[in-house]
Amino acid sequence: MVRKMSNNKKEIIEMAQYCLNCKIKPCSNKGCPLNNDIPTVIQKIKEEKYEEAYLELTKTTVLPAICGRICPHQKQCMGSCVRGIKGKPVSIGELEAYLGDLAIEKDYKIAKNEIQDLKGRKIAIVGGGPAGLTAAAFLAKREAEVTIYEKYNYLGGILVHGIPEFRLSKDIVKKSIDKILELGIKVEYNKEIGKNLDLQELDKNYDIIILAFGANISSKMGIEGESLEGVYGGNELLETKQHPNYNGKTVIVNGGGNVAMDTARTVKKLGAERVIVTYRRAREQMPAEEKEIEDAMQEGIEFLFQTNIVKIIGDEKNKVSKVELIKTELVQKEGESRLSPVNIEGSSYEMKANYVIMALGSHTSKVVEELGLQLDNRGKIKVDEYGRTSNNKIFAIGDLAGNRGTVAWAARSGRDVAGNIK
Repeated sequence: MVRKMSNNKKEIIEMAQYCLNCKIKPCSNKGCPLNNDIPTVIQKIKEEKYEEAYLELTKTTVLPAICGRICPHQKQCMGSCVRGIKGKPVSIGELEAYLGDLAIEKDYKIAKNEIQDLKGRKIAIVGGGPAGLTAAAFLAKREAEVTIYEKYNYLGGILVHGIPEFRLSKDIVKKSIDKILELGIKVEYNKEIGKNLDLQELDKNYDIIILAFGANISSKMGIEGESLEGVYGGNELLETKQHPNYNGKTVIVNGGGNVAMDTARTVKKLGAERVIVTYRRAREQMPAEEKEIEDAMQEGIEFLFQTNIVKIIGDEKNKVSKVELIKTELVQKEGESRLSPVNIEGSSYEMKANYVIMALGSHTSKVVEELGLQLDNRGKIKVDEYGRTSNNKIFAIGDLAGNRGTVAWAARSGRDVAGNIK
């Protein structure tokens, strides 16, 4: 079920009144990847100046109805809230989502820049996910001529095909994107780099090119049995929605982030009898948002913490039949600040399973290697402090450039590069 946000004005005002309007603004300066001026926005909500609050918010973000719902607020803005030291933090996410929803309902416009210094500059953005959309918006605010090239017949990227409907309404995503497009951004759909979109052609026709098509190929463990029938990548299942029949089956999801939670919950809703999440570290080390972990547990998903997959075992038809698991202990290794999981010798055991889904992170597609750009040691596009690649006309943002993999950080990378372009 989509997380319900309050639309009761009285409740919203009460939430806003709870804010202390700190002068040091830890929620903004320390907690928010986008550095939204949260106390100023909340003060305007207190005064019931909603359009002014929205305009203030859109100085730094163009996805409030989305980020207000899906950001890991407890680890970010709300985790830095002074109110949270001795009690409950301010409900920042809910206030942001309310403003975003109200802007859609009342047709508030995204704030444009006072100085519109890119008039006449032609900029192509390849990829219409949160990074590309944000870059497009902040360039259009400066009156650049922006065209987004998108491989699907819709915009949104991970917001559409990476986050399930029960976490984020696709209607909210579409309406949020429509507000961005109102800035005068053009879109070319069904255009994919390496297939029917050529980087050299873009280079001829545009002043600047921004690559923002993500890194959505699921990583593998490199263990025996990963090529068996019944082993899938979580990213691909969420993106393509081409799921096998889970009815009455046991599915193991390996990983501890939001992709693992989204995959596990999706599989459970599609009829799997048992869904078991394996994670080689402790629960408190899981990168997934706590709310998503709790929701998964309430929905009957099982968790095996400090447990690693050693091998995937197949039957005579080369289909998944079992996995070999091993317990881990967390040890402090020299030179590392984070505790590392180490397999405990003699603790391995087997468990029956019909499907195994890898949700351990992601990497770029092979097409990145063919772009003629310098890559880093992880296979991501290497960029300088301004987001510029080894080609001075080409920038890269989001996962493609190795930025942190949350929607807010993707948006931040898009905004930063948009600000760096002269």
